[in-house]
Amino acid sequence: MPAVTVDDISVLPTVGLPEGPSTALRPVLSRTEAPSGFEGEGFPVRRAFAGVPLELLDPFVHMDQMGAVEYAPGEPKGTAWHPHRGFETVTYMIDGTFQHRDSTGGGGLITNGATQWMTAGAGILHIERPPEELVASGGLFHGIQLWVNLPAADKWVAPRYQDITAGRVTLLGSPDGGALVRVIAGTVAGHDGPGATHTPISMVHATLRPGSQLALPWEKTYNALAYVLAGSGKVGADAATVQTGTLAVLGAGDAIVAVADDTDLDLLILGGRPIREPVAAYGPFVMNTRDELQQAFDDFQRGRMGVIPSD
Repeated sequence: MPAVTVDDISVLPTVGLPEGPSTALRPVLSRTEAPSGFEGEGFPVRRAFAGVPLELLDPFVHMDQMGAVEYAPGEPKGTAWHPHRGFETVTYMIDGTFQHRDSTGGGGLITNGATQWMTAGAGILHIERPPEELVASGGLFHGIQLWVNLPAADKWVAPRYQDITAGRVTLLGSPDGGALVRVIAGTVAGHDGPGATHTPISMVHATLRPGSQLALPWEKTYNALAYVLAGSGKVGADAATVQTGTLAVLGAGDAIVAVADDTDLDLLILGGRPIREPVAAYGPFVMNTRDELQQAFDDFQRGRMGVIPSD
C-alpha cells in the first residue's frame, strides 16, 4: 500500500500525547464490518458505513473503499456522468489512477497518494473513470470515496474542485518511528493538512508497522471514526480488535490510540464537528428535506446542474 511513504519515519515531526494525566483516550462505541458491493460501471467496493446510524457518522454520510483489486487488461471500470448536490466528495487514491472531470472544468488524474476534493454545493455534474492506458494495461486499483455533508447554510455554495497532490500531504511520525501519519485535511496536534473544507473535519491515513502503537491527539468537539483499510490490530481505550473492513466508532475523549498486530495496520481516521441538522439523502443528493430532494431531481432533469463539457 504505497500512498505517500518515507524511508525513515524518524526524520519527520513527531506526534504523540501531551504529558500529564488529563488525556482521555476515546473508547470504542461500536464495530461493524463493511459489506461488499459494486459501484458505477461495476468496480468492487466495501460499504464502510453500512448499518451505522447517521447521528454517529455526522458530519459524514457515506464512504466506499474502492478495491483493492488487481485488474486484468480491459477490466478497469469507472462511472458515467452523474450529478451531486448538497455535500462534498473526497476521492483518495492509494494505489492506481483515476481520472476526474466535472461541469466546472475541474479535473485531472488522481494518482497514488493524491486526493480530489469536490464541493458539489448547489449542483455539479462529474465523471470518474480509469484513463485509457490503465484500461489497456490493467493494474492495481485501491482508493476511498468519502461524502462530507454540508450544513444548510452551505448547500447552495458554488461548486469547487481541489486537486491535492501527494506531495502536499502533511507527514508525521510516532515517537517510536513505527507509525507514519498522513494528514490530508484538518489539524492534528497543530499540524495542518492541505484540504480546505466547508465543514470542519480532520482526515488522516496512518500506517502502523507490526507491533507499533499510535497515540493521536483528537479535537474534543469532533466525532471519531477509524476504518481499517488493511491489516489487523486494536483501537480505542478498550483495545477493541479490528481487521480489514472494520469500522470502529469512537466515543468521547481527546485522543485516539491504535496498535498493530504482526502485520502492517492501515487506518483511515476521520472526525468532524457534527452538523446536527435533518438529513434527507437519496442517490446523488444530500439535502435537509424531501422537498429539497425533489427540487434537486427536477433541477437535474431540467439541466440546471451544469453542462457536460465537450471533449
